[in-house]
Amino acid sequence: MSTLHWPLFGLVLRTPRLVLTPIQEADVPGVIAATKAGIHDPAVMPFAQPFTDAPSPELERNTYRWYWRTWAEWEPVKWALPFTVRRDEALLGIQSLHCDDARTRCFWSGSWLRQDAQGEGLGKEMRAAILHLAFAGLDAIEATSESFLDNEASHGVSRAMGYEENGRGFHAPRGEPREVVRWRLTRQRWDELRAEGRYPDVGIEGLEPCRPLLGSVRAG
Repeated sequence: MSTLHWPLFGLVLRTPRLVLTPIQEADVPGVIAATKAGIHDPAVMPFAQPFTDAPSPELERNTYRWYWRTWAEWEPVKWALPFTVRRDEALLGIQSLHCDDARTRCFWSGSWLRQDAQGEGLGKEMRAAILHLAFAGLDAIEATSESFLDNEASHGVSRAMGYEENGRGFHAPRGEPREVVRWRLTRQRWDELRAEGRYPDVGIEGLEPCRPLLGSVRAG
């Protein structure tokens, strides 16, 4: 797709080690390959939607359907923006930013990394990138996330980014209810931690033409 007609495909987030770009159809085979390389211990499901449980070719077809749906259902007031996460051109995972109502300036995120890329602090770096887009780029007032009660790695990323616990809930990805921890990061807290140097440097390219699609009218 052309950036002339869909400027989101020209949006780029850069951190010291990573490059994040909105997923395009040509990226989907690489996303499927990264998924099949392994994201988590099959005995434990870390996602509310258990997409990794699907056998082939259902997994591949579901992956295409999911990304086609994000484009087809896009509205400036409500959207899901998944980014590919790359280091040295290798596709390592997905980091997404979601907006349920752009008028509230509240966003939530989700992510995954290949198992062979975990444990290097990349989860924090990619989360920092998406938070910079939300707060610095889109003038967010809060960002939220969720993780299952037994997902210490995800809890660690949220705590490191300055989120605070914000209640509990339940999801049943494999048919049985499991408790989740809800996390919240305010604009004030993000500003404080950024001033303390707690976040890596993040660059944003190509945001201005995207603003009408993101429900944002603030000049960059």
